Order: sequence, then C-alpha cells, then structure tokens
Amino acid sequence: MIAIVTVAGAFALGYFLRSRWAANTAYAVAYLWAFTFQTLYLLLDSLDGGDDPAFEPGTFPVSYGVVAAAIFVVGFGLVNLGHWARVRRQTSSRSSRTGTSATATSGNTAASANVAG
Repeated sequence: MIAIVTVAGAFALGYFLRSRWAANTAYAVAYLWAFTFQTLYLLLDSLDGGDDPAFEPGTFPVSYGVVAAAIFVVGFGLVNLGHWARVRRQTSSRSSRTGTSATATSGNTAASANVAG
C-alpha cells in the first residue's frame, strides 16, 4: 500500500503543486496514513494467527522498517523530480515563446545574436 501511494502520488504532487514544501507535506501525510493502515493490517493478521503472518510473534520486524523507510525516501525523491520536471518544462516553454535560448546569459535573442556576429 505504501508503495502504491508513493508511485501513484509522489511525482504528481511534485509536478502539480507549485510549492515544494506543500508537495512534500502532502506526500508525507498520504504516506503516513497508508503506513499506519498497512502496519495495523499486517499486525492484526499476525496476532490473529493467520495462515501466513507478515510478522512472527515475539520478533521485531527490522526489515519491514528498513523497507518502509527506503520507500519513504524514494517518495521524497519522486516529489523533487516532479518539481524539477515542472520547472524545467516551464523554462523550456517560456524560452521557446520569447525566442531566447534557455542557456543564454547575455540576454540576446537568437535573432540579434546572428546580426551582431
């Protein structure tokens, strides 16, 4: 469940929300809700005596915590990737409308650079 929230929501939040802080916060809230729900679901199955419990009774599930933390960090990376893609796309579309290149630092347009040469 936490992987689904991360894959389905992290990049989209980074891309569609203008504020990086708001995107990270929204992702963290969605992830933590899914993490709590998933942990409770797996824990109840282990305590109920299910056929194939996720956690063995009496042992601390360190590997579950490591994997969950890794998915959490990857989600923040996807949020930042989505934000970077949005900024990159806006810069690219803005420069194509004005006739300037995205890397021009002198302020010359492509047309005036050819005339000055």
